[in-house]
Amino acid sequence: MQYCRKCGKEQEDDARYCSQCGTGIRGTQWEDINVRADDLLSKIKELIKEGNVTRIIVLNEQERQLFEIPITLAAVGTLIAPQLAALGVIAALVTRPIIRIEKRVLEDE
Repeated sequence: MQYCRKCGKEQEDDARYCSQCGTGIRGTQWEDINVRADDLLSKIKELIKEGNVTRIIVLNEQERQLFEIPITLAAVGTLIAPQLAALGVIAALVTRPIIRIEKRVLEDE
């Protein structure tokens, strides 16, 4: 399953460009992870440490976006700390959050 990194529209697995906005979608892969609310913050910290994650989106049970964290080299340090604190509040309000992550992938994968 692929999603456009710009508009979020679901795409065919072999699509090279978004059918809605035209953005190139090669080189990224999306993955959904279901977690318990108690594990939300620790799982996101773990994903950030992996290093190949470029964006994290937190969704509620109805798949409505609650929070988005663009992961850049600048944001990995202290700039991301306030966003992680806000995730603690979200975890208290949502029972079964979904973490949707965008990862960089090599073209030959």
